[in-house]
Amino acid sequence: MGGRDLVVVLRYRKAVTYGFHVLLGALEEHETTTRYDVRFGESAESAARHIEAGLAEGARVLVLWSFYSPDAAALAAELAEIRAIADGPGVLHVAGGVHATAEPVQTLDAGWDVAAVGEGETTLLDLVDAAGDPAGITGLVYRDAAGAIVRTGRPQRRPLDDFRGFSLRWDRFNALEITRGCVFSCRFCQTPFMFSAKFRHRSAGNVRWHVDRMRERGLRDVRFITPTALSYGSRTDEPNLAAVEELLACCREGIGPNGRVFFGSFPSEIRPEHVSREALRLVRKYCANTNIIVGAQSGSDRVLDAAKRGHGVEEVRRAVRLGVAEGFRINVDMIFGMPGEDRGDVDASLTLARELAELGARIHAHTFMPLPGTPWRDAPPGDVDPETIREVDRLSRRGALYGHWQKQRDHAARLAAAAQAYPRPGRSRTILPTVPAADGCAPPG
Repeated sequence: MGGRDLVVVLRYRKAVTYGFHVLLGALEEHETTTRYDVRFGESAESAARHIEAGLAEGARVLVLWSFYSPDAAALAAELAEIRAIADGPGVLHVAGGVHATAEPVQTLDAGWDVAAVGEGETTLLDLVDAAGDPAGITGLVYRDAAGAIVRTGRPQRRPLDDFRGFSLRWDRFNALEITRGCVFSCRFCQTPFMFSAKFRHRSAGNVRWHVDRMRERGLRDVRFITPTALSYGSRTDEPNLAAVEELLACCREGIGPNGRVFFGSFPSEIRPEHVSREALRLVRKYCANTNIIVGAQSGSDRVLDAAKRGHGVEEVRRAVRLGVAEGFRINVDMIFGMPGEDRGDVDASLTLARELAELGARIHAHTFMPLPGTPWRDAPPGDVDPETIREVDRLSRRGALYGHWQKQRDHAARLAAAAQAYPRPGRSRTILPTVPAADGCAPPG
């Protein structure tokens, strides 16, 4: 078909579909004079074919990418592969998401034409209105004809209710984002530094509208995207259980007797200090999940303080005991190799992991990654010493531990190397001082 001004090609990968669905939800309600089409590139070859087809139709082609920091190097290689097959002056490759926001110059140097920074809904709508021309659009970083970096500033942050959380037009559904931003600002996490250290919540009425549409399409499961599930409706670090109950009750009613609501399980979690009998009984009353995810991150109070987690180890123990007593299977997130972690901190984490496993919890193990855009971006990559690996393996064989912590060790090394290649002047590191281990051995690196 001809007559289009713009072809929008999504490099559509399973790992990042949620973000694309939100962009499509915003686009489907947007009125524009630009004649455009949206196409899904589910592989490098498919994306290249769509680019070729768009160029053949005489349209400009806007190729949208989104990826997390650990995937940046692999996607840059794929970008080069696509460019070798299909490219031209009418093609603009735009990278968005947390990595592009935190490292826009690195993103440009890796081969993308434009880095989209911050929240993408209004930026995409402006790009479509401009038929793919980035000039004058906020939320972008790119190079001008002379090679100088152009930064157009962050786009306006708008209420979540302003945009749909998935796409009806393109029939693309996902877990519903109910909260954006986070007041807790943990030093290892990208979320508060991309979306601000404030909560913005989708209203319960807006959530119900989405749930009604899901039921009409024959969908049965309602899940949520949120950095901290029991913070829904709150503006502070304290839960708002009245707002949580309103949310869950309207979702339970909306999805109908054959549907299910999941809360505090993947892809969200619950902070340990928020766990209470009342909260757990709300989940049990309205929801189908028999497991919840609790973010512990470390068994060392010293490490938790340095990470600015806002809770201690005792809150983790209490949360697991309460969860088990209320009939839930508890999955506990823990990160090994945190900055400044010494042998005593590692032992404290392993002791806590064993203790929680005895209670019936499962440990979801991670290796610390120095993620771009975080206060610990310039910290050394997380590592796990042989003794810790042996203990983690023992827990894994018992079925008490799972996770991609080994793969994350490799990601951490690559991220640290990239941070060194792109130093940030004036950025100081906040790293825990190491102390000698009790047995006189040197602490792990």
